Amino acid sequence: MSTQPLGIIMHGVTGRMGMNQHLIRSIVAIRNQGGVTLANGQRVMPEPVLIGRNAEKVEALAREHGINRWGTNLDAALESRDDTVFFDAGTTQMRPTLLAKALRAGKHVYCEKPIATNLNEAVEIARLAQASGLKHGAVQDKLFLPGLRKLDMLKRAGFFGRILSVRIEFGYWVFEGDLQPIQRPSWNYRAEDGGGIILDMVCHWRYVLDNLFGEVQSVSCLGATHIPRRWDEAGQPYAATADDAAYATFQLKGPQGEVVVAQINSSWTTRVRRDDLVTFHVDGTHGSAVAGLQECRAQSRVTTPRPVWNPDVKQSMNFFAQWQEVPDTEAYDNGFKIQWEAFIRHVVEDAPYRWTLPEGAKGVQLVESALQSWKERRWVDVPALVL
Repeated sequence: MSTQPLGIIMHGVTGRMGMNQHLIRSIVAIRNQGGVTLANGQRVMPEPVLIGRNAEKVEALAREHGINRWGTNLDAALESRDDTVFFDAGTTQMRPTLLAKALRAGKHVYCEKPIATNLNEAVEIARLAQASGLKHGAVQDKLFLPGLRKLDMLKRAGFFGRILSVRIEFGYWVFEGDLQPIQRPSWNYRAEDGGGIILDMVCHWRYVLDNLFGEVQSVSCLGATHIPRRWDEAGQPYAATADDAAYATFQLKGPQGEVVVAQINSSWTTRVRRDDLVTFHVDGTHGSAVAGLQECRAQSRVTTPRPVWNPDVKQSMNFFAQWQEVPDTEAYDNGFKIQWEAFIRHVVEDAPYRWTLPEGAKGVQLVESALQSWKERRWVDVPALVL
């Protein structure tokens, strides 16, 4: 079978996420496996051109991974007829402008989340993408995690019965920078630079909740800046102006119209004592399950133990041992790579694809609702987003 090239302009891949997940573990991995196989058996080979502001960094990255094309002139890259897809993993503040420029240049677009820092810009770029007739997508990588795929399998099998509630615990301690080096970029903690855990994570929670547990109806959120002073990449102190933790409750509409309650803690100021950096705990009438990034453990109705409350004696039950591991029934590939392959098939053979820019706009909508709830200290309804 023949192999056809697909030119992809990759912008912002010198950053941590763009480089590791999108370039190395997705596009380079796809190239190493011989491309993406289409329904007719033909293959598509991604042919990336790396674009960034720092020529030295971009060239070094391209050479390291066997990529022949790189540059610093995005406008020139967008003029190329050999490249039909534009991908952005740069700053959120610039994303709507760059996506609009690429769409007007006739490029299909795919981007990291959030797709904008505010709902007006998110809706505007989603409408532009829809009107263009071009293909468009936003990263929704959590849906492809092995742990969540196992949760989804349990749900489709009817394991939970009626889902009652969801509890998500996300986060870890991000070092301030004075005692130990930082492990996240300093802009994450400056609101003026697009930082904040609500903007960063609530976009994820929107598509996870909507796709797996129920459509989000309302939110109550409390944000916090627990660490007001941090140190940047140069070791200089700065004022942290963005939220580094968020404590939120969501009301969802389940598939039969039932109410599902979701509680989500997101924090860069917590120390981990749980199975993984993020855990998804689902309780239903017929069973419960807890998933991490890779693993998932379940407890059915008939195997649920009967603990005894007695504060006067040491607990004798090992609650962790009472859960059964959901086995790996297939080889689980990198989640970012899976979505890249789906988007490439969508572009080349018009394969079905639902993770579009309007879906990305829903994430920004929930971000604004959560921020409004925090500011006004009340529940905020989340209406259907009409574009």
